[in-house]
Amino acid sequence: MTIGKAVINRLATGVPGLDEVLGGGLPEFSFNLIAGKPGCGKTTLAHQLMFALTTPDRPALYFTVLGEPPMKMLRYQQQFDFFDLDQLNRSIRFINLADAAAGGDLDQVLSRIVAEVEHFLPALVFIDSFRSVALANQGGGNCFLSLQQFVQNLGVLMSSWQTTTFLVGEFFTENDLNPIFTVSDGLFWLRQSVQGNSVVRKMEVMKMRGQPTLPGLHTFRISNAGLQVFSTPAVLTPLPPSAGGQSDKRLSMGVPGLDEMMGGGLPLGYSLLVAGPSGSGKSILAAAFLAEGARLGEMGLIAAFEQRPHRARGPLLTTLIQSGRVGVVDSRAADLSVDEIAMQLVAEIRRLHARRVVIDSLSGFELALAPTFRADFRESLSRLVSVLANIGVTVLMTSELEDRFNDLRFSPYGTAFLTDAIIVQRYIEIDSRLQRVMAVVKVRSSPHSNELRLFHIEDRGIFIDAMLAGYEGILGGRPTRQGGPSAGPAPLIGP
Repeated sequence: MTIGKAVINRLATGVPGLDEVLGGGLPEFSFNLIAGKPGCGKTTLAHQLMFALTTPDRPALYFTVLGEPPMKMLRYQQQFDFFDLDQLNRSIRFINLADAAAGGDLDQVLSRIVAEVEHFLPALVFIDSFRSVALANQGGGNCFLSLQQFVQNLGVLMSSWQTTTFLVGEFFTENDLNPIFTVSDGLFWLRQSVQGNSVVRKMEVMKMRGQPTLPGLHTFRISNAGLQVFSTPAVLTPLPPSAGGQSDKRLSMGVPGLDEMMGGGLPLGYSLLVAGPSGSGKSILAAAFLAEGARLGEMGLIAAFEQRPHRARGPLLTTLIQSGRVGVVDSRAADLSVDEIAMQLVAEIRRLHARRVVIDSLSGFELALAPTFRADFRESLSRLVSVLANIGVTVLMTSELEDRFNDLRFSPYGTAFLTDAIIVQRYIEIDSRLQRVMAVVKVRSSPHSNELRLFHIEDRGIFIDAMLAGYEGILGGRPTRQGGPSAGPAPLIGP
């Protein structure tokens, strides 16, 4: 006998980010369990799936057991944007199994489910809360075998009816699952953790037969739109090459003289860290970078983790944002995860076809993360830089760097190795005045200047001045200047 390969249809879940975690969608006719502690979003996820998957040709039955009554449940679920009253009246039916489950007789519960399914002929079946079935059955002397038999019979029946089934239940550990784990095709485990005043929700697809899922814990957020799942796949489709773009192309920084210091500009696709103390001009340099791209017809994007871009970065950037040539991701929500930030950036980059991206600042980025993600900030930053590098954009990141005057550091957190290029800004004292200086510390695989150059800031932006020479340390000696503002190109050093 020859057996052909079965083709499994995958359903779009309607939950942003979940199809990617599932590896392409939800297998049709699968038998699934949504589990987790109280308050982690199980019922909301079930309703969001139901309203997204239900059509006139694919109706749904939603059984409630000993949990909250349907009317109370619907009262709160109506507050979500996905709730569709027309579907509720036409394609979705709620049935309360409390009477059948109250006596603890699982045969009676199963008979009631069978009767309703045979009458309504649904394509989708939800049972919430399924743990209530198990608890109601605990009065029997052989509850484990009885529950196991019930789950197996239910799974066989649902498969024969070709329904996609979801059991929703409050389970506290994997050990609570018992027979359900082996029978189910898919297992969604929802978690939430509290650290200080922060609450972080995470989802793990512990099991999904027949398809590769993204492993690990994926953060999700519940908003008025419902659940949104955040994940950063290791492989992302790069942006299409820009017109005339080539791998050895360099981007102008928009600051006269800085391109020469960097050996011809910032190589396309590089990540650049601009580090310096407060007020040294990091955000102004970032604005110049975006403005130069806009002048050349390139779309830009700025992720603001501190002050709003139009307040702190000057009228030029405000004009670019208002004209639509620079987009904004205002990521100042509480308890962010790295995956959430990365997905916001990637979505806006693709929507705008942005080529230049600014993250201002990494210091604000760290503070925006939930405490659980701050524990290893270097790992978080590495993942973010990797995601942006995979899609081929050029990134400028600013970072607050405490100026200790006698301690020449290049980056906070020990993150210098994560970026392809580094520019350091700092203050020095000359003739009882604080002056700004700038140096190109690193441009990977490229020659660049090793000069420490004075610079000043005007309304029109940053202007690089003379090289600082005859300088005998930060605290000792009197620095002297060599040349003037119109001095020639800086000498280059090797990569």
